[in-house]
Amino acid sequence: MPKFLLKRWYGMHMVLALCFSFLLLGILSLHHWMYGAIGIVCLIGLVLYALQAEKGFQRDLRLYLATVTHRVKKAGEGVIQELPIGILLYNEEKAIEWVNPFMTDMSGDELLIGKSLTEVFPQLTWKPDQKRIEFTYNERVYEVLVRHEEYLLYFRDITEHKELASRYHREKAALAIIHLDNLDEIGQVMDEQSRTLLSTSVAGVINDWANKHRIYLRRISSDKFLALMERETLDKLEESRFDILDVVREMTADNKIPITLSIGMGAAANTYAELGQMAQSSLDIALGRGGDQAAVKIGNKLTFYGGKSNAVEKRTRVRARVIAHALRDLIHEAEHVIVMGHKQPDMDSVGASLGVLKAVQVHNKQAYIVMDEGNHSVERLMREIYANEELAESFITPEQAIRLVTGRTLLVVVDTHRPSLVIEPKLLGETSRVVVIDHHRRSEEFIEPVLLYLEPYASSTAELVTELLQYQSERLNIDSLIATALLAGIVVDTKSFAFRTGSRTFEAASFLRRNGADTAAVQRLLKEDLNQYVKRARIIMNTESYRDNMAIAIGDVTEEYTQVQVAQAAEQLLTLSGIQASFVVARRADDTILISARSLGDINVQSIMEHLGGGGHLNGAATQIDGISIREAVNRLKDAIDTVV
Repeated sequence: MPKFLLKRWYGMHMVLALCFSFLLLGILSLHHWMYGAIGIVCLIGLVLYALQAEKGFQRDLRLYLATVTHRVKKAGEGVIQELPIGILLYNEEKAIEWVNPFMTDMSGDELLIGKSLTEVFPQLTWKPDQKRIEFTYNERVYEVLVRHEEYLLYFRDITEHKELASRYHREKAALAIIHLDNLDEIGQVMDEQSRTLLSTSVAGVINDWANKHRIYLRRISSDKFLALMERETLDKLEESRFDILDVVREMTADNKIPITLSIGMGAAANTYAELGQMAQSSLDIALGRGGDQAAVKIGNKLTFYGGKSNAVEKRTRVRARVIAHALRDLIHEAEHVIVMGHKQPDMDSVGASLGVLKAVQVHNKQAYIVMDEGNHSVERLMREIYANEELAESFITPEQAIRLVTGRTLLVVVDTHRPSLVIEPKLLGETSRVVVIDHHRRSEEFIEPVLLYLEPYASSTAELVTELLQYQSERLNIDSLIATALLAGIVVDTKSFAFRTGSRTFEAASFLRRNGADTAAVQRLLKEDLNQYVKRARIIMNTESYRDNMAIAIGDVTEEYTQVQVAQAAEQLLTLSGIQASFVVARRADDTILISARSLGDINVQSIMEHLGGGGHLNGAATQIDGISIREAVNRLKDAIDTVV
């Protein structure tokens, strides 16, 4: 018997009781010896009885413990045998040493012991530090807990759980807002009856598409539909890459202005209110990128589909005037203004920065332009600027800008809306007063400004800034160099008015010409160095054809190239017969791989570059990739082309 139980019988309390009893009997014997003798006999009898009772207790306790042990052992064996969990012991050679009946039922093999794990469960593999595995066996899904020290595996059938999770995923709600991009523009060139018939036919196609995919569709305005569907339907739409975009565009292709759709989609939200906000924000992004595409936001992930047509110009002078007046008010409220473009600034970025500088000076406020190391394309312009003492004083380094910025500083970002591409990202966190003026299609990465003028329909940021300048003052006197830089920015981005050129582009160029822009000076600023021309020619010499209508040029692995050189090579490749899209892959001085893409419009190079982490326009885009070789970049480019096109 354990000592702690024996103490219950022979503890100090028993010793004290016996001593006290003998003491009382001794006192009794002094008064009457016969009574004392009788007491002693009785006490001895009680002690003997206690000893016998203690032996009986030990015997009964042993019997009880033996019974309990047997019952527990039997119950444990029963549990192991009947548990809905598989238990498998294996040795160092991964041979099976013992299994419970669950494993026998699971495998259908009663002779598992002695067989190799890889022979019985070939799909079951794990890494040394892995403790939990999921694998499929006989069309059932199992979760396996690995106990490496004990060479023990626990198997749990989670098929029903997986099916329930899959069903939950499939049936979760997704919300879409479908927008007819250019219904108002069509109304201006068609009579009411034709417009109604066209709108009805487009609505019929959308309704048929919704019925086919079991989508609840509700028209909420003349140019908007609300669509409610299950996540399973959304997955199918993503697989089809939202072919309804192509169907509507091709159906109305014979019209003077084809109808295009923009779709904003939200999914994987916690509440329906959040779902609606996601759908609306996705639609705003799709429209900001030029329309004719679907923006799908699932949780925090944003994916784009479509965007195969050039954006139709939708800007109005009313919007330009409103933005100009809002910018004027922000300038008046600011202590001073800092203007910043993107890294490796080009002619459009520098020209637009100079235009904003002039807009600030009109209101007698101090403005500065942040400039880092320029590229060869703006070298001549920067020499002209630094030769002008007044303009040169307005250019500062990123370090100087950080020292100047305060909470009342107005920061104007031009020619980009992505925080990672600005010259000094730290400036964005130093002031809440940020204005963005850009002409690129909106990407997922975005600066949150107090004033946004993002127009993907414009040819260049220089064009947008030129329009804003016209509303800053009735008597505007623009320096000849600033007007020339703005015009040069327009000329470069439109390839001398050959691409992305609308009526507003010519109006802006005409305004600049009237205000002192020198077209001959523009040509001088854009002249190219002979060595740069030869270097670009070497890139073009190393060109391969891909999928018959695309050209991929690869720069020399031992050479270093600038973004401008790569972009110019891509543009020149596009002039070759039969080439619909061109791509140039080369290495920059910091070992970053540059990829520049150009298209005539039939192939959306923006989607291809976004697949590689870049962006741009439908017919002009680029990306930068770190940590890989040129050959690896070419392989990724081809994979992206095969995925998107």
